[in-house]
Amino acid sequence: MIELFSNVVAPVFIIAGLGWSWNRMKFHYDAKTITLLVMNVGVPCLVFSNISSLSVSKQVLGQVGLAAAVALVTMGLTSFIVLRITRLPVQSFLPPLVFGNVGNIGLPVCFFAFGNEGLTYATIVFAVYALSMMTIGPWVYSGVKNPAHLARSPVLYAVIFSMVFLGLGKQPPDLVLKTTRLLGQFTIPMMLFTLGISLGNLSVDSLLRAVFTSTLRLGLGFGVGVLIAEVFGLTGVARGVLILQTSMPVAVFNYLLAKQYEKNSKEVAELVFVSTLMSLFTLPLILNFLS
Repeated sequence: MIELFSNVVAPVFIIAGLGWSWNRMKFHYDAKTITLLVMNVGVPCLVFSNISSLSVSKQVLGQVGLAAAVALVTMGLTSFIVLRITRLPVQSFLPPLVFGNVGNIGLPVCFFAFGNEGLTYATIVFAVYALSMMTIGPWVYSGVKNPAHLARSPVLYAVIFSMVFLGLGKQPPDLVLKTTRLLGQFTIPMMLFTLGISLGNLSVDSLLRAVFTSTLRLGLGFGVGVLIAEVFGLTGVARGVLILQTSMPVAVFNYLLAKQYEKNSKEVAELVFVSTLMSLFTLPLILNFLS
């Protein structure tokens, strides 16, 4: 357990902790610009360079992507029912329960746990979640359907172009591959650092409800991950990545959307903070379970 924590989980929280410390020392950090850079340049390059140069079976690749989509839908339906039963506002709490932090925390944890193969599968899961989050998230919070969000997403085109190369059985030209790989490499540390910056701005007041809802996110996510991995017959690294990614804490992006559309942003911020702290203990347990 200690080795799993030190080798896999600790580096994630150390980098996020540096961001938190930077914020607490009142140093300037243009989070908006960095986020735009990461989401519009870093993440698409990371997705393209990883998927287009895959050496794994296309069948397994399709399985992981489809499994991630089914897990997302399953988590959405389950969370909707739970929120109705507990009488929590669906519009405010459905996205935080559905969309875990598969980027800032999920990508590096899967990389540290399973190496480049793990990062590849994790990137596929991230692409599915990112496309959904950027379209369904604003729709749920605002109540207005807007397909234009998807059409404007660079991640979508990164997935399309990478799948073209994958389908042709060819790798992109070295210049393109090396450039996108180099640009993609700054994504994970900057995501973690920005997560720390974001957490430095949050506080917890209604602790009991935050703990309850965070437990739902982590517990339901793990259960759904195990179930879907079993249904799809995933094994080895693919199984481990799916379970890890579905078990992530609440994504910071939910807080940004809640704040933008004025939907209980303070409580969503508390969920991000509490679930992230709880994952410090749950992730080593899940990694031990997978090992």
